Amino acid sequence: MKQRIEIDHIGIATNTLEEGSRFWTLLGLQSQGKDDFVEDQGVTTRFFPLSSSDSRSPNIELLEPSGPDTPIGKFLSKRGEGIQQLCLSVDNLEHMISHLIENGIQMIDEAPRKGAHNSIIAFVHPKSTGGVLVELKQR
Repeated sequence: MKQRIEIDHIGIATNTLEEGSRFWTLLGLQSQGKDDFVEDQGVTTRFFPLSSSDSRSPNIELLEPSGPDTPIGKFLSKRGEGIQQLCLSVDNLEHMISHLIENGIQMIDEAPRKGAHNSIIAFVHPKSTGGVLVELKQR
């Protein structure tokens, strides 16, 4: 089954959403929707679409940790602010996870889980992607 793959968003870890938003708003981008707290990841997200006229355009996602022991909190303490992950949208997330596992790809999530704004996501381990944390998102 051939799937359509598109860049959904680029996730950027930031100490605070307000500080992180400054540059993107100066560029003329406007945040879309409400900030969303994802409890099991301990993160609050804010999305900036790159196009206001195309609902499928990629987004910049800012990620603010709720504490130092969360995945984003740990990322910030190790690496500082910056790109944390690349998210790709797929047609069928469960099929894609199975396909990747069957072909020796190491997954962080072997089953889909809830992401920001009630999306369904799964993370691929950076060891299998050349060092990039890849998030897969059900379209």
